[in-house]
Amino acid sequence: MSYSETTRSIEVTVEPTYLEEQSSPENRHFVWAYQVQIVNHGTERVQLLNRYWRITDAMGVTQEVEGPGVVGEQPILPPGGSFTYTSGCPLTTPSGIMQGRYEMQNEAGERFWITIPAFSLDSPHERVRLN
Repeated sequence: MSYSETTRSIEVTVEPTYLEEQSSPENRHFVWAYQVQIVNHGTERVQLLNRYWRITDAMGVTQEVEGPGVVGEQPILPPGGSFTYTSGCPLTTPSGIMQGRYEMQNEAGERFWITIPAFSLDSPHERVRLN
């Protein structure tokens, strides 16, 4: 399942994948990869400067991660351009939620934030609860 959101003509799509081979449920270690694609549908060149993530596990414990760029890069996206990367997230619970934002800068030097859609981290080890 993929999740998408567009802010100021910049579309962010995220597709999480549970990594069974890197996880160890008996040791409360669950790992996901997530692929992010950023597409500039606008008319001006933009650069990704910073990232901010809010990660919440199944127990409601939240951690925040922020810093420059993504996977060691601060990509520049011309009009019609895109950038795709893959990263990962370990949790001590079998499910969680991630959401965040990227700080972008346009050619005029204006900085603005674009939304990364909230997406769920689900594993086959989570018990299904009916409400």
